[in-house]
Amino acid sequence: MLKHTQDTPGHAGANPGDRPHSRTPAGKGYGGPSALIQFALEDVMVQAYILIQTEVGKAATVAREIAGIPGVTQAEDVTGPYDVIVRAEARNVDELGKLVVAQIQAVEGITRTLTCPIVHI
Repeated sequence: MLKHTQDTPGHAGANPGDRPHSRTPAGKGYGGPSALIQFALEDVMVQAYILIQTEVGKAATVAREIAGIPGVTQAEDVTGPYDVIVRAEARNVDELGKLVVAQIQAVEGITRTLTCPIVHI
């Protein structure tokens, strides 16, 4: 059985329930666990692979044009069911969506895109 050794909140011998909710100075709190998650999410760039199908004979031209779009880190023409594979990054999912819809899909010669966000499990 654990014995409460001192009534000072946060003391090494105190019960965990007696600790203050924040270790930051008064008025300088971090906002709780959800704020920590928000801070963590804001610091992480969202990255994705974008698989692109193009009109026949347009893959190389599409890849070159997409490679010049800000946020695109790599664009390669490939063989297989897709003609171009792009790696892109953005500050958040909304910005990634805007990149794909407003800029990448606007490139002439693209017939279909499939965006695959990268996850770190």
